[in-house]
Amino acid sequence: MSEAKGGRGAQLKHTGLRPGWTTGACATAATTAAYTALLTGDFPDPVTIVLPKGQSPAFVLAMEELAGDRATAGVVKDAGDDPDVTHGALVRATVRRLPPGSGVVFRAGPGVGTVTRPGLPLDVGEPAINPVPRQMMRDHIARVAADHGDTGDVEITVSVDHGEEIARSTWNPRLGILGGLSILGTTGIVVPYSCSAWIDSIRRGVDVARAAGHTHVAGCTGSTSEKTVVAEYGLPEIALLDMGDFAGAVLKYVRRHPVDRLTVCGGFAKLSKLAAGHLDLHSARSQVDKGFLAELARQGGADASLTAGVADANTGLAALQLCAAAGVPLGDLVAVAARDQALSVLRGAPVAVDVICIDRAGTVVGRSDVR
Repeated sequence: MSEAKGGRGAQLKHTGLRPGWTTGACATAATTAAYTALLTGDFPDPVTIVLPKGQSPAFVLAMEELAGDRATAGVVKDAGDDPDVTHGALVRATVRRLPPGSGVVFRAGPGVGTVTRPGLPLDVGEPAINPVPRQMMRDHIARVAADHGDTGDVEITVSVDHGEEIARSTWNPRLGILGGLSILGTTGIVVPYSCSAWIDSIRRGVDVARAAGHTHVAGCTGSTSEKTVVAEYGLPEIALLDMGDFAGAVLKYVRRHPVDRLTVCGGFAKLSKLAAGHLDLHSARSQVDKGFLAELARQGGADASLTAGVADANTGLAALQLCAAAGVPLGDLVAVAARDQALSVLRGAPVAVDVICIDRAGTVVGRSDVR
């Protein structure tokens, strides 16, 4: 039987890039080592854990401390070849025994955030340790307890050195996760240059906005477009989605989890790609189609000479400038076409959409009405 050629494994084999480990896997390894030391007096180093899909990686301990009724172990996160902001961070777990019947209790130590807004898969007030990492830690506590005849009733405090500072480069402050990072991961493995983390953050952003009662959200390609929609509509930060290049991810998630209104705002060139039917706006995966822009310009009243000029333009901005000089509203035409593409992806979901195109300075150069 031939090997499957799809999925994450195929992606890694194709790229030759080295995978890494999630903060959830690191916290599980640190927890396992700390609890083992608490029961035996010795830290397993390296410590081996079992990931949700059955892999069994081993982690070298970066620090260990045994004192009285608690033990602490630390693992340095290795994100492989992924440009992860948490690469190199020291993830610590302190395990303290609790009275029988207490179960496993999770605490946020320094550098791990606390949930302050609804809409996430954790209750308000809970440490930002996501459900899968929690289950991984519970499972490993249970295994160690069974091996050594203990009840497995413990308090686990997870911390990340400099985590509060690192978290400023993540979505956590906007999502209402304050004080540090989230402990994340569904497989335990970080796939280099995977889009999944960004797309997951988009989904969580929609969830949080909906849970807070916001009926109008905006998918923005960057900070300049965020400022534009705030100026236009007065939207709060919680209603802003850092869409980046992933227009399709926003539209498909909002299709399944509708809001009353979605504004899409971004640079003219990027949104011309959406107008042409591209859902991934990254320059490596889609290009501005000047032929498409030329046809839009023709439909908007451009004569043959201007239409040819748009088709031959060096950049989308150059095409826009040519049309502006001739009084042809190419920016509006692109915005309307992008809105119509968005509505097509939404497939009749009860979501009204409008699109705003801006230039690099944040000036609005095109817009659609709401439909």
